[in-house]
Amino acid sequence: MTFNQLKPEVSKILSFDNASPDEKLTKVCELLQEHISYYDWVGFYFANEAKRTLHLKAFAGEPTDHTVIPFGKGICGQVAVSNNNFVVPDVKAQDNYIACSITVKAEIVIPLFKDGKNIGQIDIDSNTPDPFTEEDERFLEWVNEQVAKIL
Repeated sequence: MTFNQLKPEVSKILSFDNASPDEKLTKVCELLQEHISYYDWVGFYFANEAKRTLHLKAFAGEPTDHTVIPFGKGICGQVAVSNNNFVVPDVKAQDNYIACSITVKAEIVIPLFKDGKNIGQIDIDSNTPDPFTEEDERFLEWVNEQVAKIL
């Protein structure tokens, strides 16, 4: 599916009345992981400002040991501090990368803002080298804007 074909599907999932926000997030992760060939792991992390940590709320793909990530550590932790998108074409070239799987080649992390505050992020791991484009960034920013509306 193209990003434009996925947008109404994401909107439909987020509009379910009989699902909790966490259930909706999991369904969005599953949708993206299933329909974008190079999205091998998709997850949403949310910030605990008091502890300066990120906590995994929903994901699709292989289970991870990285359910809590300190601010500043790894790509996700850096995005929690910088408030900027982070596209990593080659994870081996990153000094501060937290390896989740030896098969992961690339990663993209997009911050999720609510009322102008970075409250979390969507994190995508890919087993394909350098797959992410500006189109991925724009699409994932859109996904996060839609997610923010249900939080």
